[in-house]
Amino acid sequence: MISLDSPVPAVLGSIGATKVKRFTEGLGLRTVGDLLRHAPRRYIPTGELSEVADLEEGQMLTVIGEIVQSTPQQYTDRRTGRTAYRLDTVLGTDGARLRMSFFAKKPGIAQWQARRLHAGRRGLFVGQVGRFRDQWQLTNPTMVLFGVDHELEEAGPPADERGSSGLMSSTEGVPPLYPIYRLTKGLDHWDLQRAVAFALTVLDEVPELLPESVRLAHDLPDARTALDWLHAPADFGQVHAARRRLRFEEALVTQLVLVRRRRELRGLVGRTREGRAGGLLDAFDATLPFTLTDGQLRVGAQIDHDLAQPHPMNRLLQGEVGSGKTLVALRAMLRVVDSGGQAALLAPTEVLAQQHHRSITALLGDLARGGELGAPAEATRVELLTGSMTKGQRTEPLLRLASGEAGLVVGTHALLEDQVMFADLGLVVVDEQHRFGVEQRAALTDKAGQPPHLLVMTATPIPRTVAMTVFGDLETSVLSELPAGRAPIQTTVVDLVGHPSWIERVWARVREEVEKGHQAYVVCPRIERGESEQGERDQLDFDDDGNLVVDRTGDGLATVVDVLADLTEGPLAGLRVRMLHGRMPADDKDATMRAFAAGEIDVLVSTTVIEVGVDVPNATVMVLLDADRFGVSQLHQLRGRIGRGGHPGLCLLVTRVPQIGPAHERLSAVAATTDGFELSRVDLEQRREGDVLGASQSGAFSSLQNLRVLRDEDTIVAARGAAERLLDDDPELTSGPLLAAAVAALEHSRHSEYLEKS
Repeated sequence: MISLDSPVPAVLGSIGATKVKRFTEGLGLRTVGDLLRHAPRRYIPTGELSEVADLEEGQMLTVIGEIVQSTPQQYTDRRTGRTAYRLDTVLGTDGARLRMSFFAKKPGIAQWQARRLHAGRRGLFVGQVGRFRDQWQLTNPTMVLFGVDHELEEAGPPADERGSSGLMSSTEGVPPLYPIYRLTKGLDHWDLQRAVAFALTVLDEVPELLPESVRLAHDLPDARTALDWLHAPADFGQVHAARRRLRFEEALVTQLVLVRRRRELRGLVGRTREGRAGGLLDAFDATLPFTLTDGQLRVGAQIDHDLAQPHPMNRLLQGEVGSGKTLVALRAMLRVVDSGGQAALLAPTEVLAQQHHRSITALLGDLARGGELGAPAEATRVELLTGSMTKGQRTEPLLRLASGEAGLVVGTHALLEDQVMFADLGLVVVDEQHRFGVEQRAALTDKAGQPPHLLVMTATPIPRTVAMTVFGDLETSVLSELPAGRAPIQTTVVDLVGHPSWIERVWARVREEVEKGHQAYVVCPRIERGESEQGERDQLDFDDDGNLVVDRTGDGLATVVDVLADLTEGPLAGLRVRMLHGRMPADDKDATMRAFAAGEIDVLVSTTVIEVGVDVPNATVMVLLDADRFGVSQLHQLRGRIGRGGHPGLCLLVTRVPQIGPAHERLSAVAATTDGFELSRVDLEQRREGDVLGASQSGAFSSLQNLRVLRDEDTIVAARGAAERLLDDDPELTSGPLLAAAVAALEHSRHSEYLEKS
């Protein structure tokens, strides 16, 4: 008896251990259920010849074609001088005709193939397109021939020549739509098609995951029908219905996990943090030299409402670069301090933690001098804890946190250590949340006697469907407007391909801005020669700030060390040029940022360590070298470091890649708009979805198999509503045990970490 849980070799037949391994390891199809959920990427109608136009040499072509001519040939092999044989054929399509040649050592195999590949025979052909004597040809094609000549196929090639042709082929009936699957090396479409067809034939039954009420409400086929239509459809209507069923099922299970988690969080008992009149927050607001934006006031009111509830706040705050998220978070932290509690801000890098500490201390002024002589009565202490601090440097801050004397603390992973204790931790703010795993976040929240309120911040704008799919257990706030005084930023792509001299103008523009009294960033993808590019985190070692430590490539990308030397000795000679990167000692990094903020450095040559949180209003120009090596969202984040002081900003994206291709398209997209939400959609469309959503952090390509958060927005919205209704009527899903089991499996899988914003 074959079930969805049966091991996949049970339906593969005698194909050999190597090919079985390609199914189980190459494609990750370990069970029959995995195999049947491996959906075809596309379908080729077999009733008509494929349209073939605009061929390019080297492209892989998959077509339905018809043999027009088939001629056995005898020739002399120039390498051996021996007589050899081949079959020359012409394949007709709806467009170009393609030449195909099949070689044989003896005449019998060529003649046998000629009988199989007779004029009028149709099939599916796969091969690499090339040119030979001004004709298009398919090189080493593999094929599936439609229509079975049982006598010819059973006889096979001459006994002494079997296997000599090297031709991979299959012969079968003609399906209306031939499925084309995602493959791995060593497998072909018909390997998948045959295995799937046999599995559907012998499968005992397909358990129905969806309640009948849900299926009927959303007009979805049952589970068995969906699989039949997915792999052996009669028409594209069945394909669409099957795909809709699988996507809805996946969306529903995901949303049930998120909706249930949100309800569980609301059921936790937390401490209300309502603040007090005339306290630290009121004193702080009175000192602000500017007016809060409408968005900051709106989001602040949402957070105030959450903090006043008897259950923990769990809110995502997303917004544009420079929209003032940190100020909103600080006001929430001060409200908690006014309520007798403490607040911790967790930052992913020391540079960002130090920047937050400096900016918060500066914003608070005297209000950050708690316990000092002459400080206001409402004042508190703001502590900093980072991994590079010595034991002696940590002693007093740790004591002040444990005693409650310090109301606020900013830190890196050092906050998670066992010796860090709080008197009453009431609020945890996690900045750039995607850099922290679930266990790290839990290690901090566990330091509170009761579950603390949680505010998760991200400066990467998130499309609505992504927020609904990834952060569906959090309430979401959006800051989209920029504070007054933010100047426009002009972004230009500088193509050095064919225009190498343009780099001279780049440095001239930097010097012009400095001569006006402004400052500049120059961002490089590497620290020094011999190091690999940032982003290859699975293969490379990184320091605490996320910068490369180990190199395994060396393909000439710009490095901080080399660029610093080139600029100081060349086009920027005489200017105050310094470097900043994650491998520098913490004190040196902090001193460099302080000097840059104070205007003592003209040009800062840096890695992406300045990507978030760095605020130097006088910086007006940014040069990104090898800009094609950065992602869309990362480029947008980096660009947000300039134009913050009322002066127009200039961002120059320097690249050496050709103007045709996805890398250049990314740069053009960034240059075309400063709308972070629009760019986030571009990012999601261009990159692997799993990378954008964060699944790669748990070692998986993506936890979404059939669902795509941009394409399937309507499905996600519908599934969200269905999940809410199901849990309203049956919180434990007792009426749908299979659905309950699927939800439990997702909750306990490693992808659950991804759903928890790891």
